[in-house]
Amino acid sequence: MKPIVAISAGCPSGVGPEILVAALKHPKVRRALTPLVFGDASLGRLLPSGQLVAVTRLAAKDRKPGAPTRASGRAQLAYVEAAVAVVKEAGAQALCTAPVSKEQITRSGIRFMGHTELLADRFGCEVLMLMDGPRLKVALATNHLPLAQVPGALNIPNLVRQLQLLSHALGKKPRLAVCGLNPHAGEGGELGREEVEIIGPAIARARRKGVDCHGPFAADGLFARVGPHFGFDAVLAMFHDQGLVAAKTLDFERTVNVTLGLPVVRTSPDHGTAYDIAGKGKADPAPMIAALLRAVG
Repeated sequence: MKPIVAISAGCPSGVGPEILVAALKHPKVRRALTPLVFGDASLGRLLPSGQLVAVTRLAAKDRKPGAPTRASGRAQLAYVEAAVAVVKEAGAQALCTAPVSKEQITRSGIRFMGHTELLADRFGCEVLMLMDGPRLKVALATNHLPLAQVPGALNIPNLVRQLQLLSHALGKKPRLAVCGLNPHAGEGGELGREEVEIIGPAIARARRKGVDCHGPFAADGLFARVGPHFGFDAVLAMFHDQGLVAAKTLDFERTVNVTLGLPVVRTSPDHGTAYDIAGKGKADPAPMIAALLRAVG
């Protein structure tokens, strides 16, 4: 029996619905899973019977491509919440989320920091964001934080737990690299003390707990080495863009956002709502296909 994957359709005004419909037609996806889509009733004419749970019935103006509204902002979050509820009730074996806009959800009156933060709250567990690509796997020590807040968010216990979680999730005692925070990994404290006082001690403590981790490395030099002889199975980056610039440059279409630490697999394509091309037939479903297959793979 094929696993059921709960799928939130993303922003009705973004590329989410169109890439989802296209991805669900792909032969590999059709063979691999049974989709349960949470979205607007308008998707009913595009999906086979039984695949859609109509969470909203939006007016045409609230699902116009490229023109998000307050109603579409609230709707895209409602789809996620409905999909999560079904997963928690054991009505689905995995969760896959199409792109949403943090800005538009927040503009609708609901403060929203991201899927990862919401899932940690709803499932009551510590999670870790992993950008899982064929050439590079990058986890993030901090997620959607202003850059000025990153240094204060780093501490030894959290980094140790994140390294343990990453190691456990990848299995077979992976070899992990850890980025520094500052240029040149701090130059021995000359360009910042985080590597000396936080990141280095966290690596040492994690190694004592059995994690095969190394660093801290200067991020520019580390990511420049990615290739057949990289020598590491995954990298823990200290902040969002430090890791995602490398991941998207190397594996953009094939990188899948995976939330580690949940009781079920959660995946998402590694791109946003792309309002500028929504409804124009330009959106590539390949990242959504990869995310759906990773949810059951």
